[in-house]
Amino acid sequence: MAKKKKVDVDVSTEEKIKIAARTVFTRKGYAATRTRDIAEEAGINLALLNYYFRSKEKLFQMIMLEKMTSFLGAIVPVFDNTSITLEQKIETITSNYIEMLNENPDIPLFILSELRTNPGSLVNRLPVDRLAQSSFFKQLHKKKPDLHPTQFLMNLLGLTVFPFVMKPILEYGGLLPAKAFQAQMLQRKALIPKWIKAMMKVV
Repeated sequence: MAKKKKVDVDVSTEEKIKIAARTVFTRKGYAATRTRDIAEEAGINLALLNYYFRSKEKLFQMIMLEKMTSFLGAIVPVFDNTSITLEQKIETITSNYIEMLNENPDIPLFILSELRTNPGSLVNRLPVDRLAQSSFFKQLHKKKPDLHPTQFLMNLLGLTVFPFVMKPILEYGGLLPAKAFQAQMLQRKALIPKWIKAMMKVV
């Protein structure tokens, strides 16, 4: 019984740290967050946090990968769904990506950092290989057989994801305050599918 109680305490403490880290990373961003900030948010001492997670980077990676895995778990079925049209897929993917990135704006920069330092590790943990066999790719190929589906996928992701990469420049450069940025991204949920459909007509 004593051993089981210790395991329960360990799991509870680790989860408490992860919840605190999600809160602080979201509020302050990766660069401005200190491990001490996370420990204070979790209500534990710094030594205990370091016992579970040796560095801020490893904790951030674990949390971001959990978020990405959770999101991809919800988005991959959209790619594979044979009962909805290509246009409906584009609208759903755009909407879901923007909602997720509004809540987790650090993810694009995290991905870029991971791809630069350790691309194989990240790609191997994501279901990228399923895209080529997905209903989404087959529908794109049927719509435009002379163009590779990745052309449309890159356009879709570029229009959706790249603004979040530019967010710090837009915000700190005074071009687009944080609230205005979020408002524009919500507008893009309707605009991007229209732009993608227009691209399909002209190419």
